[in-house]
Amino acid sequence: MTGTPTGEYAIRGDYHREPSPDWEFYPTYLAKLTFVRRYLAALPRDTRVLDAGCGEGVLVEEFRRRLAIEGIDSNYSSEFVTRGSVLALPYSNATFDRATCLDVLEHLTFDDQAKAFAELFRVLRPGGELLMSVPNLAHLQSRVHFLLQGRLIHTASLEKHPGDRPIGEYLDLARRTGFRLIARHGIFPTVPILTRWIRRAPARLLPLHRALTRLLPVPGWCFLNLVRFERP
Repeated sequence: MTGTPTGEYAIRGDYHREPSPDWEFYPTYLAKLTFVRRYLAALPRDTRVLDAGCGEGVLVEEFRRRLAIEGIDSNYSSEFVTRGSVLALPYSNATFDRATCLDVLEHLTFDDQAKAFAELFRVLRPGGELLMSVPNLAHLQSRVHFLLQGRLIHTASLEKHPGDRPIGEYLDLARRTGFRLIARHGIFPTVPILTRWIRRAPARLLPLHRALTRLLPVPGWCFLNLVRFERP
């Protein structure tokens, strides 16, 4: 690390490098990493990739020898990570072939989410792709909770996720920016009761988490969505 970390990194350190098996989102994080690694591994060598909001730069460091990958984060800087904001990316128009933005947008306000989409659109070349992951406010357990008690279950505190939205709103925001939807993938349908069990024993019940994702891969029911967009 070459600078002083801020945000969660100042409190928790490089917690994405070796995530705690007791972390309630441990199974979902592992499933997301598996998906993203497959996506990056399938890209042609030397593809220009931006990892926007990359945290400690785990994927940047991992793929730097086969991809022209760069990482940027507002709360971290290192040999592999440039400190900077997704709201004002320090790159020229159409610089990258691909961009990833993983679990970032929910940390922004609604207005700033639109700015981030616009910046990601700007730095991608025509025909380039954005791979985005976001937690879905309208996951299955949240929908059931709304039906029974009249309110949704937020994916985190509003202080941490001020931009918490249902996945449909993210898709609409991307479309209004100019992106075209290519594909969606859901991780972890939050079946009531089972979800509580998994979050209390995430490492031990990792097989159950994987089974639910395999059996009920409905993105709208899932806690996390991975979405691929194209800049036409």
